[in-house]
Amino acid sequence: MAETDLITVLGNKYNTDILAATGDAKSAQDLSEELDVPIATCYRRINELEEAELIELHDRPLSDEHRRVKTYRRQVEAVEVDFRDEFSVEVEERSAVKNRLDDVWQDLSAGG
Repeated sequence: MAETDLITVLGNKYNTDILAATGDAKSAQDLSEELDVPIATCYRRINELEEAELIELHDRPLSDEHRRVKTYRRQVEAVEVDFRDEFSVEVEERSAVKNRLDDVWQDLSAGG
C-alpha cells in the first residue's frame, strides 16, 4: 500500500483506536462497545484496516449463542510517520513469535 493511502486509512475516524485496541483478538461487537463506535461504522473501519493489511482475521470462535464470531488482531506492532525531511511511513509488523506468545497468554488468562 502506498504511504499516502496508509495515511488516509490511519486518518479515518476510529481507525487508530481500533488498531490500538486489537493487540488482543476482539470481535467487531467488542470493539464497538469498548470504543463507543457504531457497529456499522466499526465493520467498515475493520474492512479498511484489513485492506491496508494492518489487522487480520484472527479466529472464528463460537459465541455463547453458538454462532461463529470473527475476531480481529492487528498485524503491526507500530506505525511511524515522519514529516521532518521527507514524508515517510514505517510499519513494524508483529512477529509470528509475538502472535503465538499472545495466543498462549490469552489461553492461560481464560483458564484454558
